[in-house]
Amino acid sequence: MAAAQGHFSDHSNGTDDTGSAEGNAVPRAFRQAVEALRAARLRPEIELDPTRPPQRLAPHAYALEAAVVDGEDDLADGRLVLLHDPAGHEAWQGTFRLVTLVRAELEPEMAADPLLPEVCWSWLTGALEARGLSYGEPSGTVTRAGSHYFGGLSDRRPATQIEIRASWTPREGLGGVPDSAAHLTAWCDLLCQIAGLPPSQAGQADAGTGVVSLPQRRGPQQR
Repeated sequence: MAAAQGHFSDHSNGTDDTGSAEGNAVPRAFRQAVEALRAARLRPEIELDPTRPPQRLAPHAYALEAAVVDGEDDLADGRLVLLHDPAGHEAWQGTFRLVTLVRAELEPEMAADPLLPEVCWSWLTGALEARGLSYGEPSGTVTRAGSHYFGGLSDRRPATQIEIRASWTPREGLGGVPDSAAHLTAWCDLLCQIAGLPPSQAGQADAGTGVVSLPQRRGPQQR
């Protein structure tokens, strides 16, 4: 099982209470949310690595990147960013925001499905709801892109990639702290689902929504 790691937007790695993008103290609520992310226990197929968070989206940010791994292949990959603005943000309707990018290569029969974008969006919302999470102001895009190869690459078969970009506001609990670990787990459920893995014992989004996963397949990237 993997434990989450990552870095604050000030590159302090959470080792002191004074650093932030603006040089202010790191708020307790944000620190607790990040600590919960680091302590999250995830499926063994998930590999997590720290990544540099964005610098200008919010006063405080923390970022993780992940891949669903099968042997030497990546079946899907993505990035999750936790943003925090103690003063609140009108568009967020809260003080925290989660921003994500998820990508995977599709089998030809799935790529041709005209309802695929709607289905992929339902995987995101379904993953959150299957974990019993409350959230608001969801927004995002689902992009399907095809590649055809020519010349020296003509021996490769055509490929189609699906990409989900999304953000949502997690409901804040006691002390203004969201259940960030549960949101990370739901996001990993989405990664595994788009990678074509069967649901975990805890129940993935497709177990409760009637939406099936992509067929299990070899991934687009060689590690």
